[in-house]
Amino acid sequence: MSTEYSHMAPSDACAAITAEEEELDFVSFTLEDAWAVGVAIRNWGLDNDAPLVIAVDLGGQRAFHSALQGSAALNAAWLDRKFRTVAHYGHASLAVRYDFAANRSSFRDDSLLDPRRYTDAGGAFPIRVEGTLVGAVGVSGLEMHEDHALAVTALRAHKRGTGSMDVGLGSTVKSTP
Repeated sequence: MSTEYSHMAPSDACAAITAEEEELDFVSFTLEDAWAVGVAIRNWGLDNDAPLVIAVDLGGQRAFHSALQGSAALNAAWLDRKFRTVAHYGHASLAVRYDFAANRSSFRDDSLLDPRRYTDAGGAFPIRVEGTLVGAVGVSGLEMHEDHALAVTALRAHKRGTGSMDVGLGSTVKSTP
C-alpha cells in the first residue's frame, strides 16, 4: 500500500510510485471517468468522516471538485500546488518528493520553483492516456501518504472497473494538508 513508502529508501519509494504510474496508464479517460473517480474518493471520505478536498483535472479544466466537512480552503490551495507539481514534472507529487530525497536534495531549496505555488507533498497523481499526461487526481486533508493512497486506489479501482475503494487506511484519519 502507498502509505508504506514512508518506510522505504527514497529511491525504492520513487521506483514503486513510478510503477504505479505505469500501471495506471489508461486507453482513454473522459470527463465521465473523472467524475466517477472523484465520486469514489468522495464517498470513501463521507464513509470515513475524512476532512477531504478532492479534485480531478482533465484537459486543463477542473472536472470534479468536492470539499467535505472539516476541510478548509487551505486544502484546496494545497491541491493547486500539488497539481502544478504534477504538471511541471509529469509525475505524482509524492514521486517528486522521493526523487529529490533520493538525490540528497530538497525540493524547496533545489527545485527553483516558488514554494507558494508548488509542493512535493503527496496527494496528486497523474492521469495518463497512452503515456500522455492529460490531468491529475488530487486529495488533500489526510497525511500526504494517505492522500496519495486514496488517489491511487480510486484510479486503480476505476481501471479495473470495480469501483471498490478498499484503501486499507481504516477509519483513523488525521487532518493535514
